[in-house]
Amino acid sequence: MIRYSLTCDHDHSFESWFKSAEAFETLRAAGHVACAICGSTTVSKNLMAPAVRPAGKAKDRPLATQKSELQQAIEAMRRQVEENSEYVGLNFASEARRIHEGEAPGRSIYGEAKIEEAKKLLEEGVPVAPLPFMPVRKTN
Repeated sequence: MIRYSLTCDHDHSFESWFKSAEAFETLRAAGHVACAICGSTTVSKNLMAPAVRPAGKAKDRPLATQKSELQQAIEAMRRQVEENSEYVGLNFASEARRIHEGEAPGRSIYGEAKIEEAKKLLEEGVPVAPLPFMPVRKTN
């Protein structure tokens, strides 16, 4: 979205938001941009400076650009899981069941399962827990 400072042919100043510069020009050409004070459709953009934030320390940046403690904790958990567990992908439910029943060697695994599959594992007494992140699918 772009906020423009506008002036009509009667020298009234007002502001309005537009999806893009092209959207402003299209609406203005069609007579859909009108002065908020007098209704004139003869409107022009005023000279404006872009809103640029100065560089600074991370603590001075807007929250949207900082990693929260929660995000950092989730990233640390992801690294821990990936370094110490085997990714079994979409075979998670069957492999967890095989490990639980002693048909496969015991080890830490992670992967992906449908919610119904995960519920069934829990009902069967297989200890599983959801992760707060989506695994990166490993391919050949």
